[in-house]
Amino acid sequence: MRNYSALHDTIRYLKKNKGAMLGLLLIVAFILMAIFAPHIAPHSPIEQSLKNNLKPGIWANNPTNILGTDEFGRDLLSRIIYGARISLSVGFIAVFIGMLLGGTAGIIAGFFGGKIDEIIMRIVDIMFSLPSILLAIVIVAILGRGLDKAMIAIGITYAPQIARIIRAETLVVKNTEYVEGAKAIGSSSIRTMLVHVLPNVMSPIIVYATLSTGSAILDAAALGFLGLGAQPPTAEWGAMLASSFHSITGGYWWVETFPGIAIALTVLGFNLFGDGLRDSLDPKLRI
Repeated sequence: MRNYSALHDTIRYLKKNKGAMLGLLLIVAFILMAIFAPHIAPHSPIEQSLKNNLKPGIWANNPTNILGTDEFGRDLLSRIIYGARISLSVGFIAVFIGMLLGGTAGIIAGFFGGKIDEIIMRIVDIMFSLPSILLAIVIVAILGRGLDKAMIAIGITYAPQIARIIRAETLVVKNTEYVEGAKAIGSSSIRTMLVHVLPNVMSPIIVYATLSTGSAILDAAALGFLGLGAQPPTAEWGAMLASSFHSITGGYWWVETFPGIAIALTVLGFNLFGDGLRDSLDPKLRI
């Protein structure tokens, strides 16, 4: 009953936050775009037509290609719509990998303490010594280019941050009476961590995962821009920016502008919703 009341309060405060609602609207819009891409995209995202390359869109009386075409004559709107599938998948999967690795390390370090905590935290410190994007580039260089490698690399770079957060929460939770009671009745360490510790550190995990998804999409776009993520002709927003970088200097501004807007709106949506979710879950931040 108490959990239902807390959930009800969280939803009620979240609804009052206009920024969070705007962020949720943007997220839902892009998710629906990704799910129904085959039904709403006017053209194939990879079909080329060199005779129609770099044509402006509807503002230049071209209703066939609403947002224009790229240097290979591919419909830009269709590629952006299909690109939502790739970019959102990268964001969700990369954050899940980071949560799995970092969450496991953080709970183990905080629960057991001692030398185990010292070893895990020193590894985390070493990973923190490198900028996240540089660490991702190093990992991709080791694993090889490709979208799947980029997701793993981004997930690994987020693991240290998640580990720090979860460790701090675990240090607080493990000293509570219900955890001490579970130990007293002979509950195993694994059971105690899964049943009593993990559910009580989920709030910061959920908030951080929401905020990190937008950053992961941005990092995936950066790797794609550098040619280390999705490879042509995959319709991924970062790769689209990289492949058409030279076009903007020739006056074909739409080729880079619209994929950039898609990235910006998606990241904005996750950041707004993540901020609102954090405020709603923390009673100290509720207005």
